[in-house]
Amino acid sequence: MDTGPRRLLETMPLHAITATYGEDGLRERFAAEIASFPAADRPRLTEALALAARLHAGDRRQSEPYVNHLLRVAIRIMTYYGVRDPDVVVAALLHDSVEDHAAELAADGTAPSAQTELALAELGRRFGPRVAELVGAVTNPEYEPGRDRRLQYRDHVAASLDASPWARVIKASDFTDNGAGLIHTTGPRVPELARKYVLLVPVLRELIDRPDTPLAEPARQRIRAQLGRAAERFAAILPPDGTPGQDNVGAESPPDN
Repeated sequence: MDTGPRRLLETMPLHAITATYGEDGLRERFAAEIASFPAADRPRLTEALALAARLHAGDRRQSEPYVNHLLRVAIRIMTYYGVRDPDVVVAALLHDSVEDHAAELAADGTAPSAQTELALAELGRRFGPRVAELVGAVTNPEYEPGRDRRLQYRDHVAASLDASPWARVIKASDFTDNGAGLIHTTGPRVPELARKYVLLVPVLRELIDRPDTPLAEPARQRIRAQLGRAAERFAAILPPDGTPGQDNVGAESPPDN
């Protein structure tokens, strides 16, 4: 990419980069961000992106490659949250790898019940135990049958992130892309996704406000604003009475936002 467009990429919002330049633009922005990291850290960051791209090569989010989502989550953490911790950026790139592709990471012939544990162990072997712990903290467990999946998702996020302050940072960026990013999404699944994510708004707001969340105040303010915008978008998408729908067992109304 020429010098002019490259400089422009460093100032553009991430979804604008996606719309204008696609995956190539996001990769350029990622490369620009990690250029300021110590030289010893950059190969591991590049390796993590390569692994994420390989694992999710066949995955799509609407009309875009899934790796775009992973790149935005990682770039947002560096650019807007001010995080320069390579373990956190690596974990951001790989945050969906175990949940979506445990079998590819685990040893051949592994029983499905053991794949998550072995996949996390493989990430730990490649990138260190802290990366594996962070990915594990944002990986959803198997849901219990007969209980509302949305409520289980909310409760898991609250419990898992309670014990992992740095995982809150990854989840905040992931939520921004998935939840606040619904404005960039169309199709029949949008109300379903809004019903899922609306329950996380108060949970994430409380977690981000905790003193042990490792973010400077400007980053916290940015996330609070994103949570507010997400709540507004969910209110526009969901029925006027705010009910999340009755397609799951035990559904309940989301809290006021």
